[in-house]
Order: sequence, then C-alpha cells, then structure tokens
Amino acid sequence: MWVLVLSVGLALVHLMAGGLRFLSVEPRSRWLSLAGGISVAYVFAHLLPQVAAGQEALAEVGAARLVVGEGHVWLLALLGLVVFYGLERAALVSRADDADDEASAGVFWIHMASYGLYNALIGYLLTHGEAKTGTKLGLFWVAMALHVCVNDAGLRAHHRATYDRVGRWGLAAAVVAGTAVGLWTAVHPAVVAGLVAFLAGGVVLNTLKEELPEERASRFWPFALGAAGYAALLTVV
Repeated sequence: MWVLVLSVGLALVHLMAGGLRFLSVEPRSRWLSLAGGISVAYVFAHLLPQVAAGQEALAEVGAARLVVGEGHVWLLALLGLVVFYGLERAALVSRADDADDEASAGVFWIHMASYGLYNALIGYLLTHGEAKTGTKLGLFWVAMALHVCVNDAGLRAHHRATYDRVGRWGLAAAVVAGTAVGLWTAVHPAVVAGLVAFLAGGVVLNTLKEELPEERASRFWPFALGAAGYAALLTVV
C-alpha cells in the first residue's frame, strides 16, 4: 500500500511541477540546482554501489558471456547515459530548425516513449529495488521526486504547451504503471541489477545536461550543497 502511495506521489510531482513558478525563473532556479545535486548524490552514494554488487548477480546467471570483459554491468550504466544524451541532442537539433524554438512532434513522441519507460522503471524499482527498509525507500523516493522535477523542467523547455497538455499526463501514468507491474511481477535479481545500472546512467546525464550549459546560468552552490548534504545523509542512514 505504501509503495502505491509513493508511486502516486511521484506521478503528482509530474502533474504539479509546472505550477511551481519558483522553478521556472531565470537565471536557473537554485531549487532545481539543489534538486539536481541531491539526485546525483543518490546515484554516486547509493545506486552505483548497487551497480557494483549487481556485477556479481549478473555473473551468477552467466551474463558475463554476453559482453567481453568483466565490467558488463557498467556498460548498462553507459547505455543509459548515451541513450538520454542522444534524446537531448535530437531535441536541441529539432528546436534549432523551428521558428518557435520547439521540438518537432516526432521528437516529442520519441521523448514520451523513452521517458515513459524511464519513469516506469523508477516506479518498478519502488517495489523491487534495493531499498528494502522504509527509510531507504523514503530516501529513494525523495531523490527520484526531485529528479522528476529536473526532468520535467527540461521536457517543458523542449516541448512547451504540448508537454503540459499531453506529455506530463503520460509520464505520470507511466510511474504508476511501472509500480503496478512490480506489484504483480517479480524478476531475477540480475534483471534488477541491470535496471538499476541503466537508471544510474540516465540520472547522471539528465541532471548534468540541465546544469552544465552556460545559457542555463545554473547555480553551483545550491547544487554542491544538495550533493554534499544528501551524500552525508546517505552515509549515516
């Protein structure tokens, strides 16, 4: 029941983030930079250690034969980073060719399909991730809720009214759908390890792409504070 409540909460973040006007100020809102720092801290302090442990789970089922070398699970993290970098570049190129600085309909639907699967993965990991205790589940939820805010801001910048009218509803539903699948279905720990690795790569790219471009006028100190503070919290919990 609590997992379902948390899933609906993440969906509501998608639906409500656009109405939080303090997130859409220029230069970039310090709150979004803080959220980005917390998201990245969760990846490096918690998800990546899970990826390392997942290496053993994949080896147990013979996944090492699929990729030359012993670092195959890290390639899934790399895949997550590359996939979402490609999506970002597609949106930027499409916007550059549009008089209204808006991505094309084709790019919009590719984004919705990709981020829909991404959100479904987050929803699924609420039920079958490594966050087994209530405290760890809460820390995962906070990091992902803030990460959803960061993603939401980026997608709204690319797709504008189309995202508010259609996109956010689909992505909100995807979170709940992923949780529903997790409640009814359990997969091998090796699969969970791969999903965590892919999510880690996606979170890093989706956060840094919002922070690094010069025109975003990002806030370093809120980002650093969020990263340091949440990393410290994760080490003591």
